[in-house]
Amino acid sequence: MDPLTDFPDPAAGQAAARTAEETARAALAGGGVHLMPPADVLACTGADEAAWARFAAHWEELSEDEYAARRGTHRLRRYGHFSFVPATGELRLLPHTVFVQPDNTNPLYETVDRHFDPLTGAFVADPVLRSILGVLSRTAGALDTAERWSVKVHPFRVLATGDGGGEPTPEGRHQDGVTLVSSLLIGRDNATGGESTVYSPAGEEVLSVTLDEPASLLLSDDRTTLHGVSPIRPVDAGTPARRDVLVTTLTPD
Repeated sequence: MDPLTDFPDPAAGQAAARTAEETARAALAGGGVHLMPPADVLACTGADEAAWARFAAHWEELSEDEYAARRGTHRLRRYGHFSFVPATGELRLLPHTVFVQPDNTNPLYETVDRHFDPLTGAFVADPVLRSILGVLSRTAGALDTAERWSVKVHPFRVLATGDGGGEPTPEGRHQDGVTLVSSLLIGRDNATGGESTVYSPAGEEVLSVTLDEPASLLLSDDRTTLHGVSPIRPVDAGTPARRDVLVTTLTPD
């Protein structure tokens, strides 16, 4: 079955979604990390090919990240902060503010109040986003109990040329000071590299994987692990490499 097509039987799709979420919860609770394959992600969100294409199109509306540019990385992004109530599914976009990195997490930016453009209205209203946040809140429930989640949403695009500039995480391995951190691959083109690695606090590799298929979702317990992504480079040096991801973090509010 093509992972970007609907399940022909809705009951089968719902059963697949329950199994996928149970597997993710068990892996997070047991080892602090889980890679959810595209078929599971799409079963959980109910996104078909058309819905996914519409969602991915929002990455054409991102803005320059001036802070990454100062370190030679061409990165585009936006930022939004939500409140999510798992019991009711209530999702509320909070007033736009600066993004502040918690203390003792990200060595490059923890003392910097960073200003990013807000999420577009179309992105906020997209049903795929709501579905993704629902999946993340349910899986995060394996790590902590929350009547309300503080959800921070970061759509990223990293570009690289033959001369460099493709650092998804210029800060290196780090924590975000949250409970659950997730990275959802939206798409990539002409890119090699971009290996995502989750580490133990002692620096040992827990999981290392290259997200190369759209809708691949990497989840990790940010309280007990660190994470980082290796640089991307173009396969064809005459064309920029591109890597689009949605990074979402959840913390009990």
